[in-house]
Amino acid sequence: MTGAAIPDWQVQIAGTPWLAPGAVYYFLARGSGLGSCQEARLLWEEGVKSPATAMGTASFRHGPQEMVAKGARFGMWIDGERMRGQDLAVARDLRRLGASVMLIGRDLPTDAGDLVFQLPAVPPDWQFLIDSIPAQLAAEQLARLSGVDCDSFRFCSFIVEDEYGLLGEEAGAPKDQK
Repeated sequence: MTGAAIPDWQVQIAGTPWLAPGAVYYFLARGSGLGSCQEARLLWEEGVKSPATAMGTASFRHGPQEMVAKGARFGMWIDGERMRGQDLAVARDLRRLGASVMLIGRDLPTDAGDLVFQLPAVPPDWQFLIDSIPAQLAAEQLARLSGVDCDSFRFCSFIVEDEYGLLGEEAGAPKDQK
Protein backbone atom coordinates (compact mmCIF):
# COMPACT_ATOMS: atom_id res chain seq x y z
CA MET A 1 0.00 0.00 0.00
CA THR A 2 2.51 2.62 1.11
CA GLY A 3 5.13 1.36 -1.32
CA ALA A 4 2.69 1.87 -4.18
CA ALA A 5 1.97 5.46 -3.04
CA ILE A 6 5.61 6.60 -2.91
CA PRO A 7 6.11 6.97 -6.70
CA ASP A 8 2.96 9.13 -6.89
CA TRP A 9 4.21 11.27 -4.01
CA GLN A 10 7.57 11.68 -5.76
CA VAL A 11 5.80 12.94 -8.90
CA GLN A 12 3.82 15.43 -6.80
CA ILE A 13 7.00 16.65 -5.11
CA ALA A 14 8.92 17.02 -8.36
CA GLY A 15 6.45 19.55 -9.72
CA THR A 16 5.34 21.50 -6.67
CA PRO A 17 6.00 25.18 -6.02
CA TRP A 18 5.45 24.45 -2.29
CA LEU A 19 9.15 23.62 -2.09
CA ALA A 20 10.95 26.97 -2.20
CA PRO A 21 14.57 27.40 -1.05
CA GLY A 22 14.83 30.09 1.61
CA ALA A 23 11.11 30.15 2.45
CA VAL A 24 9.78 30.17 6.02
CA TYR A 25 8.53 26.68 6.98
CA TYR A 26 6.17 25.84 9.84
CA PHE A 27 4.98 22.31 10.57
CA LEU A 28 1.73 21.80 12.49
CA ALA A 29 -0.01 18.71 13.85
CA ARG A 30 -2.04 17.30 16.72
CA GLY A 31 -1.81 14.07 18.70
CA SER A 32 0.39 11.36 17.23
CA GLY A 33 1.06 13.57 14.19
CA LEU A 34 3.26 15.74 16.41
CA GLY A 35 6.04 13.15 16.14
CA SER A 36 6.01 13.40 12.34
CA CYS A 37 5.79 17.18 12.60
CA GLN A 38 8.91 17.31 14.79
CA GLU A 39 10.69 14.88 12.49
CA ALA A 40 9.98 17.16 9.52
CA ARG A 41 11.47 20.12 11.39
CA LEU A 42 14.61 18.14 12.11
CA LEU A 43 14.86 17.00 8.47
CA TRP A 44 14.61 20.64 7.35
CA GLU A 45 17.29 21.75 9.81
CA GLU A 46 19.72 18.84 9.36
CA GLY A 47 19.01 17.80 5.78
CA VAL A 48 17.97 21.01 4.05
CA LYS A 49 20.17 23.17 6.34
CA SER A 50 17.28 25.61 6.70
CA PRO A 51 15.41 26.90 9.76
CA ALA A 52 11.99 25.44 10.47
CA THR A 53 9.46 25.44 13.29
CA ALA A 54 7.21 22.62 14.50
CA MET A 55 4.38 22.85 16.99
CA GLY A 56 0.90 21.77 17.82
CA THR A 57 -1.80 23.31 15.65
CA ALA A 58 -3.65 24.62 18.70
CA SER A 59 -0.47 26.25 20.04
CA PHE A 60 0.08 27.95 16.69
CA ARG A 61 -3.42 29.40 16.77
CA HIS A 62 -2.72 31.09 20.12
CA GLY A 63 -0.03 33.58 19.09
CA PRO A 64 2.49 32.57 16.45
CA GLN A 65 -0.21 32.87 13.78
CA GLU A 66 0.71 36.57 13.59
CA MET A 67 3.76 35.59 11.52
CA VAL A 68 1.64 34.36 8.59
CA ALA A 69 2.59 36.19 5.42
CA LYS A 70 2.44 35.68 1.69
CA GLY A 71 4.95 33.02 0.72
CA ALA A 72 5.18 31.30 4.11
CA ARG A 73 5.04 27.50 3.85
CA PHE A 74 3.05 25.27 6.18
CA GLY A 75 3.06 21.50 6.43
CA MET A 76 0.07 20.07 8.31
CA TRP A 77 -0.71 16.53 9.41
CA ILE A 78 -4.45 15.87 9.43
CA ASP A 79 -5.49 13.16 11.86
CA GLY A 80 -7.54 10.24 10.60
CA GLU A 81 -10.43 11.01 12.99
CA ARG A 82 -9.77 13.82 15.45
CA MET A 83 -10.15 17.56 14.79
CA ARG A 84 -10.16 17.12 10.99
CA GLY A 85 -12.67 19.89 10.36
CA GLN A 86 -10.82 22.30 12.61
CA ASP A 87 -7.46 21.56 11.00
CA LEU A 88 -8.82 21.83 7.47
CA ALA A 89 -10.26 25.23 8.48
CA VAL A 90 -6.79 26.32 9.65
CA ALA A 91 -5.34 25.19 6.29
CA ARG A 92 -8.05 27.11 4.44
CA ASP A 93 -7.40 30.28 6.41
CA LEU A 94 -3.62 30.02 5.97
CA ARG A 95 -4.13 29.88 2.22
CA ARG A 96 -6.49 32.86 2.34
CA LEU A 97 -3.73 34.78 4.12
CA GLY A 98 -1.26 34.01 1.31
CA ALA A 99 0.57 31.01 2.76
CA SER A 100 1.21 27.83 0.80
CA VAL A 101 0.00 24.67 2.55
CA MET A 102 1.04 21.02 2.32
CA LEU A 103 -1.42 18.53 3.83
CA ILE A 104 -0.73 14.93 4.79
CA GLY A 105 -3.58 12.62 5.75
CA ARG A 106 -6.31 10.22 4.62
CA ASP A 107 -9.30 11.07 2.47
CA LEU A 108 -8.39 14.74 2.17
CA PRO A 109 -10.13 17.07 -0.29
CA THR A 110 -7.65 17.46 -3.16
CA ASP A 111 -8.20 21.22 -3.24
CA ALA A 112 -7.66 21.71 0.52
CA GLY A 113 -3.96 22.51 0.10
CA ASP A 114 -1.33 23.48 -2.44
CA LEU A 115 0.28 20.06 -2.04
CA VAL A 116 -1.95 17.26 -0.74
CA PHE A 117 -0.59 13.81 0.10
CA GLN A 118 -3.25 11.13 0.34
CA LEU A 119 -2.16 8.38 2.72
CA PRO A 120 -3.17 4.79 2.00
CA ALA A 121 -6.00 3.35 4.05
CA VAL A 122 -4.69 2.32 7.45
CA PRO A 123 -6.49 2.22 10.79
CA PRO A 124 -6.57 5.85 12.04
CA ASP A 125 -4.55 5.03 15.15
CA TRP A 126 -1.77 3.61 12.95
CA GLN A 127 -1.48 6.58 10.59
CA PHE A 128 1.65 7.76 12.44
CA LEU A 129 3.57 4.79 11.02
CA ILE A 130 3.50 6.20 7.49
CA ASP A 131 2.64 9.88 7.67
CA SER A 132 6.24 11.08 7.91
CA ILE A 133 7.23 9.56 4.54
CA PRO A 134 5.92 12.40 2.31
CA ALA A 135 7.84 14.96 4.41
CA GLN A 136 11.00 12.85 4.16
CA LEU A 137 10.69 12.83 0.37
CA ALA A 138 9.96 16.57 0.31
CA ALA A 139 13.02 17.36 2.46
CA GLU A 140 15.27 15.40 0.12
CA GLN A 141 13.89 17.28 -2.91
CA LEU A 142 14.20 20.69 -1.22
CA ALA A 143 17.81 19.91 -0.30
CA ARG A 144 18.50 19.22 -3.99
CA LEU A 145 16.75 22.44 -5.03
CA SER A 146 18.79 24.32 -2.40
CA GLY A 147 22.07 22.84 -3.60
CA VAL A 148 22.92 21.12 -0.32
CA ASP A 149 23.84 17.54 0.51
CA CYS A 150 21.11 16.19 2.76
CA ASP A 151 23.25 13.17 3.68
CA SER A 152 26.13 15.01 5.33
CA PHE A 153 26.59 17.34 8.25
CA ARG A 154 28.46 20.64 7.91
CA PHE A 155 29.25 21.12 11.60
CA CYS A 156 28.12 18.17 13.69
CA SER A 157 30.11 14.98 13.90
CA PHE A 158 28.07 11.80 13.56
CA ILE A 159 29.11 10.89 17.11
CA VAL A 160 29.08 13.68 19.67
CA GLU A 161 31.70 12.86 22.27
CA ASP A 162 31.52 15.87 24.58
CA GLU A 163 29.44 18.93 25.39
CA TYR A 164 31.97 21.60 24.32
CA GLY A 165 31.37 23.86 21.36
CA LEU A 166 30.03 23.08 17.91
CA LEU A 167 33.14 22.68 15.77
CA GLY A 168 34.98 19.36 16.03
CA GLU A 169 38.49 20.75 15.56
CA GLU A 170 37.98 23.10 18.48
CA ALA A 171 36.36 20.54 20.77
CA GLY A 172 37.16 20.54 24.40
CA ALA A 173 36.79 22.93 27.28
CA PRO A 174 38.11 26.48 26.89
CA LYS A 175 41.50 26.78 28.63
CA ASP A 176 40.09 28.77 31.53
CA GLN A 177 37.29 26.20 32.10
CA LYS A 178 39.33 22.99 32.55
